[in-house]
Amino acid sequence: MRTKETMTTPEVRVAVRGDIESDSADRAAAKVSRLVRLAHRPVLAASVRLTKYGDPAREQSVTAQAVLDVNGRPVRAQAAAPSVDEAIDRMDAKLRRQLEKSALHWEARRGGRPVPDPGEWRHESVPAVREPWFPRPEKEREIVRHKSYSMARSTVDEAFVDMHLLDYDFHLFTEAGTGQDSVLYHAGPTMHRLAQTVPPGSHGLSPFKLPLTISERPAPVLSTKEAVERLGLTGLPFLFYLDGERGRGSVLYHRYDGHYGLITPAV
Repeated sequence: MRTKETMTTPEVRVAVRGDIESDSADRAAAKVSRLVRLAHRPVLAASVRLTKYGDPAREQSVTAQAVLDVNGRPVRAQAAAPSVDEAIDRMDAKLRRQLEKSALHWEARRGGRPVPDPGEWRHESVPAVREPWFPRPEKEREIVRHKSYSMARSTVDEAFVDMHLLDYDFHLFTEAGTGQDSVLYHAGPTMHRLAQTVPPGSHGLSPFKLPLTISERPAPVLSTKEAVERLGLTGLPFLFYLDGERGRGSVLYHRYDGHYGLITPAV
């Protein structure tokens, strides 16, 4: 006999930065709390971060980010807007879509991954319109966030799911077939592209269904300082490189506030 799973609503923790009123924080928490019922599995924790930047020249001056722990798997949504209320509404809409996708992916895993209909992957892979990061002068930019985590081996398809549920434009992971640090991101005619520290060709990858292109260039070997200099020169949203000191693939990226974030695998 199958018992019905009891779904409880955790307290939504809200962190604010900048001139944000308590009513706005309460509104954001209430919206996220109402969306918990859409989760396909128990939500273990929920948090919201609201940030209002003080620079009047910044058009998208507010960011709102929500993160749910859905039975151990994070689901994330982030949005930027000119006002606090608009940022919260955009975050709410994106989190709803993320939870709906999460439920679909869970059902697919329960029954085995189905063969996609023509265009199915392409439909989900359309990148969201991203607001540009704040054009902070290069000499003022710093690495203000460094995330390091243990990366379980994943197939390209699993990396695709994680990237979309986390609302990222790229995803750093260890590819299951080659054991290489890899990054999946939006680019090319298929809208998805894979880069690895040393490109093996598609024959070395674990089987996958996602249409993508594969970079033929090895990741450049750089120090963190050199990576910062190169990203500043290229103006790209992120840089995938092989850290010369750690010997692992890493990603340096532009944040909404114009500073840099760094993602590295835990050694």
